[in-house]
Amino acid sequence: MRPRVVVLDYGSGNLRSAQRALQRAGADAEVSADAGAAAGAAGLAVPGVGAFAACMAGLRAAGGDTLIARRLELGRPVLGICVGMQVLFGAGVEHGAWTEGCGVWPGTVRRLGAAVLPHMGWNTVQAAPGSALFAGIPAGTRFYFVHSYALRCADAGEAAAAGALLSWAAHGERFAAAAEQGALSATQFHPEKSGDAGAALLRNWVGTLR
Repeated sequence: MRPRVVVLDYGSGNLRSAQRALQRAGADAEVSADAGAAAGAAGLAVPGVGAFAACMAGLRAAGGDTLIARRLELGRPVLGICVGMQVLFGAGVEHGAWTEGCGVWPGTVRRLGAAVLPHMGWNTVQAAPGSALFAGIPAGTRFYFVHSYALRCADAGEAAAAGALLSWAAHGERFAAAAEQGALSATQFHPEKSGDAGAALLRNWVGTLR
């Protein structure tokens, strides 16, 4: 039986492409803004694109921050994608403005120190030892990124100390390309745009759902 996954509709993200990718990965995926449907699903996917502050405003308006916290209290899987990963941290700083995040993990998302932004295109990821997301995916595999902000290596110490298992990429500087802890998983890259590599990662995640 295919596990049911809700792609949370809170006004941000590549919802339909994420839905289709999850369906191809073996899930019965639907896009929904309904909190009851999202709470009851085997998995919840939270995509996000654009500005940190706008995503957080939409997420709060939809009750998504409370929903994520409640699911994690119950040990029910959540997958954040791109800005959907960033908002899981304590805060984001864009153009000098500080915005509180969901605070599931400590840490502040900041602009990358790179000569060319956004970081757009394919890049390798150094998977953390023991990663469930990257299980069976060869070292050196490339994933597709589109972003200018991330949890930089210099800001990641608290998240790692709190138990987040971090995988890394580099563009100008090292940054967290993915994070995992218990029922919570997240990727800075877009698995739904990452071809066979993204499909393998999503299959790994869907395979953990019950």
